[in-house]
Amino acid sequence: MIDLYTAATPNGWKVSIALEELGLPYTVHALDLMTNEQKRPEFLAINPNGRIPAIVDRDNGDFPVFESGAILLYLAEKAGALLPADPKGRSIVLQWLMFQMGGVGPMMGQANVFFRYAPEKLPWAIERYQREGRRLLQVLDQHLVGREYLAGDYSIADIANWSWTHTHAWSGIDVTGLDHLAAWHERIGERPAVQRGKAIPAPAQRSAEELAKAARTLLV
Repeated sequence: MIDLYTAATPNGWKVSIALEELGLPYTVHALDLMTNEQKRPEFLAINPNGRIPAIVDRDNGDFPVFESGAILLYLAEKAGALLPADPKGRSIVLQWLMFQMGGVGPMMGQANVFFRYAPEKLPWAIERYQREGRRLLQVLDQHLVGREYLAGDYSIADIANWSWTHTHAWSGIDVTGLDHLAAWHERIGERPAVQRGKAIPAPAQRSAEELAKAARTLLV
């Protein structure tokens, strides 16, 4: 049994979607980011960085894993799925996973902060992160020409990237003309396990002011 500590964010969706796709049994522990539950000592014992998501594998000596990319790798290896066994195929998946971890997530995350939440609107910052976010989505769009998935078969690379990129409108990133990306978004989004995973946990009903405050807490 896996204990999943999460919230309704792109990084959280990566893990709940993967768990649904892999068919691994798990229990959800939804953390309220508004009240800084992720900073409490009992959670810091699982993830010293105080961020969601994190898991504890009760079948493996209560083994904790934090960082969403590391969790995806751990779960794929545990289940023997969503990650090729051969070195070349595995490397391709990991390259696109790291593309999301090092580029898509940070750039879109910063676009969210400056476009949606910052108390002072800084046009140069908004434009910088939206422009770089658009560039990264263009990379994905071009790579998807003639491909159904990012790395051959459907994999954790698709889960990681989709969890962020399908939220492009929230970041204020225009995807006009990125038709291959749009088709991939639709293809992934139609998967039943993706739909189930994205609904976990149910998002709390918050005001715009509360959401802005919650976003700012993620920066400290």
